[in-house]
Amino acid sequence: MATEISATSLFRGPDRGVSENVVLRHDDGVITEISEGAGPAPRSFVIPAFVNAHDHARATASSFGAVGMPLESWILRTALGSPIDPYLTAVSALARSAKAGCAAMMVHYTRPSGTMPLLDEAKAIAKAASEVGIRIAFALAVRDQNPIVYGDAEPLLSGLPGNERKTIEDLFVRAPLSPKAYIELTDAIAAATAGPMVDVQLGPAGVQWCSKPLLEAVAENSARTGHRIHMHLLETVYQRAWADQHFPDMVRWLRDVGFLSERLTLAHCIHARPDELEMIAASGARIVTNFSSNMHLRSGLAPIAAAHRCGCAITVGVDGLALDEDDDILREMRLVQMVHGGLGFKATWTPPEMFSLAIRNGRHATGAPGNGELAAGNPADYVVIDLDRLDRDQIMPVDPMALLFARGNASLVKEVVVAGRTIARDGVCTGVDLPAVERELRAMYRANVGKLDSFRRMWPSLSDRLSGWFEQQLTCE
Repeated sequence: MATEISATSLFRGPDRGVSENVVLRHDDGVITEISEGAGPAPRSFVIPAFVNAHDHARATASSFGAVGMPLESWILRTALGSPIDPYLTAVSALARSAKAGCAAMMVHYTRPSGTMPLLDEAKAIAKAASEVGIRIAFALAVRDQNPIVYGDAEPLLSGLPGNERKTIEDLFVRAPLSPKAYIELTDAIAAATAGPMVDVQLGPAGVQWCSKPLLEAVAENSARTGHRIHMHLLETVYQRAWADQHFPDMVRWLRDVGFLSERLTLAHCIHARPDELEMIAASGARIVTNFSSNMHLRSGLAPIAAAHRCGCAITVGVDGLALDEDDDILREMRLVQMVHGGLGFKATWTPPEMFSLAIRNGRHATGAPGNGELAAGNPADYVVIDLDRLDRDQIMPVDPMALLFARGNASLVKEVVVAGRTIARDGVCTGVDLPAVERELRAMYRANVGKLDSFRRMWPSLSDRLSGWFEQQLTCE
């Protein structure tokens, strides 16, 4: 059905800027026309819909006490928040992202629930995405080594009482999938769920968690089938130290086996060095930065401006840990701009340039069609911003894109349209009842958390042992 929307302002891209008094028309999920010079229009600002290019579709971590700790402890602590119901958990995460203005979201699925076969779990997440109305990329994360620490966990486990050791091993030590089995499972997930709104990808968790045969199998399958790859890389100082001690030519090796390519998206890269950034850039791979997550987990400040200068394609993700744990991707983009946008008169990029490249590269990372620009022939994926609230003083004409990067946040989003369908309006998701889903999830988590009381009680001593292992085994500067 043909639809049109009138707006005071519409962002056409960093080169064309903002058009005034426009009408955007779309039909069958595709923009058919944008006309300018229309009569008085509602006070709104239409912009391309956002992309959350790195996330895991999980529960809010702080609710489970995972606060102010490094990733290596945080990962174990968040076992308390393993999905109780994969479908409801996915609905909650995807709907939060959708009402914040995202047309597409990466689901790097690192913690399956264990309540159903993995293929069925992937189907449940695809069903959740369909009901929310958001595009997703889905990659089942895989690891086949180092389930507890980056190396031999025996020094950490040996001093634990037998019951506590069993608790840890039952939670985190499982027989890994073989490379062949993982590829076959990914193919099965793709056969069952892939389509115009779902892009199935390969998802090795990170080099320290994956053997060389597994990484080689992923690289070979990606080259042969065209499947994209999504992986963490060099997120923490301990991962950097592990690489320096055990795999000093890691990025070069990834390049030489064909893992680095335009099909690859790398999350974080906080501790990548200049020569490694150059190899990533030359391959055409993308880096997705997750500023707030990096700060929450004390992982460090990523060299995003340097990566951009050497030609890396940059995009932005929330990683389930936005500044206020509210999945506000607009605020996340503003933080990236504020921290990495330049020093003094030397700008890394302008805000419109940063906005456009984050969305363009994010769509590529998630397999979403089009380049993210609002133009005839592109998907009708857009966000309507309340211009009265954005330009609340209306003293003089001010570029709305400048205002967006000065004070924008998800509360200004009036409508979110994906593939021509309104999936959120005035902060309410249209396809699902998010408040009801979250009430149901909270009740389920409250009922379930007692089952992990033994893990919760042993956490202080386990946390101390973890920090001791990493400080002793991996020396970090």
